[in-house]
Amino acid sequence: MKILFLSKVSGHKVTQGLAQSCTKKPLSYPLQISVLLCVLLSTFSCQNSADRLPILGEREAIKRVVNGKEVVDTLYHTIPDFKFVSQDNDTITAANFKDKIYVADFFFTTCPTICPVMKKQMLKVYEQIKGQNDVAILSHTIDPQHDTPTVLKQYADDLGVRGKQWLFVTGDREKIYEIGEKHYLVVAGADSTAPGGYIHSGAFILVDKQKHIRGTYNGTDDKATQRLLNDIKKLQTEYAQ
Repeated sequence: MKILFLSKVSGHKVTQGLAQSCTKKPLSYPLQISVLLCVLLSTFSCQNSADRLPILGEREAIKRVVNGKEVVDTLYHTIPDFKFVSQDNDTITAANFKDKIYVADFFFTTCPTICPVMKKQMLKVYEQIKGQNDVAILSHTIDPQHDTPTVLKQYADDLGVRGKQWLFVTGDREKIYEIGEKHYLVVAGADSTAPGGYIHSGAFILVDKQKHIRGTYNGTDDKATQRLLNDIKKLQTEYAQ
């Protein structure tokens, strides 16, 4: 005879093997309870780990010595510091996003193709996070020569964006392209053969409070935008624990 401990966690059945046999000395009741608790704790731990969003980008193993023993730390891809100018003519750096989750994207105000669709989707994100102090949006123009703070301010106003939770930034063109391609891991740059003269990714990039990329999403797709909103909530839960 087998006694099986069964539990359901998010629809998955967890089975503890042989806990008691007729041919062997039965486990004491307290020991059975201990085994059950270990199984459940292990299951919930695995489930919580599975629910955590991955950290995207390259990572590096760093060896160091602690108390005479060698330990290995993982150095994850992070967004470096930056310095741009917002639609309100404020200087914007990574410090503006301290202790914040944020969503980044790249666009230009005269974009004739995907930008209007992206901004329609980002407005859905904006409406959902509005008033939440721990979440923000950062949109980088890839046409800084045209998209001055004044132009960006009018663009934000036309979208109905108020306050500083959604920042539209301009700055040095090469710095914008560099942070887009090397750090946010998206395409961003001038291209005379592309509509409007520029080429850029349609991705929304989810960045956590440690400046790690935790997800990328198709900024022109309803379902992808909903996944982004769900993942923002997952990150908020992660930080609340």
